[in-house]
Amino acid sequence: MRVPFFQIDAFASAPFTGNPAAVMPLEAWLPDETLQAIAAENNLAETAFLVKEPGGWRIRWFTPEIEIDLCGHATLASGFVAFEELGVPGTSVTFQSRSGPLTVSRKDGLLELDFPSRPPRPCPVPAGLFEALGLPPGEVQKARDHMVVLGSEAEVRTLKPDLNAFAKVEVFSAIVTAPGDSVDFVSRFFSPFAGVPEDPVTGSAHCTLVPYWAGRLGKDRLHALQVSKRGGELHCENRGERVGIAGRAVKVLEGTFLL
Repeated sequence: MRVPFFQIDAFASAPFTGNPAAVMPLEAWLPDETLQAIAAENNLAETAFLVKEPGGWRIRWFTPEIEIDLCGHATLASGFVAFEELGVPGTSVTFQSRSGPLTVSRKDGLLELDFPSRPPRPCPVPAGLFEALGLPPGEVQKARDHMVVLGSEAEVRTLKPDLNAFAKVEVFSAIVTAPGDSVDFVSRFFSPFAGVPEDPVTGSAHCTLVPYWAGRLGKDRLHALQVSKRGGELHCENRGERVGIAGRAVKVLEGTFLL
């Protein structure tokens, strides 16, 4: 079996920045263990699989270790592939997913995700979290991901977590965020449990970041940077029960996966 393979740098305006994702259109769903093995072989933060169904497209996402319920950058990458490689007409495509319908639209030179809002709430501090992050104790909030808010962009940029220790903390992932120097806010994202020690740019984390910063800053349109080594730029909008997350994408690799 030959399966098309595209590697897309998402939330990137040039190659080798943003977050790379594999996008693989399938004729029909393969067994879950095969999908997981392919994602492990790709060894990227996410592999998105697409299948055309009678009602439209369906999307699933796999890290090298597990299937997850929501991924932003691989959905943005899938929208790029749908428009540029699969010939999807018009200005929007909707993917059915475990998190409901997710739309990618072409708008003002960007690709924009329409995602569910996941506002964080204060929560107990997981044992070992601050020690693994190398931070003094503080407040933690949580939606799917635990979130720690710092005072400055510099603190987020210079953070050096102990990822081996982090892998033993009982959390799915952690967002560390702060006000930005030239943007509204910055962030980093760590998820050793999912096989992603640090994710370069995390669209799904912004389902939590956008409502938090919209409330704190009193504005619904937000400009964000994820300040990982590769880095990524996100244009965000708070829409109540939904959030808009927009960026650019670049194709860096295409080929055929042999099964």
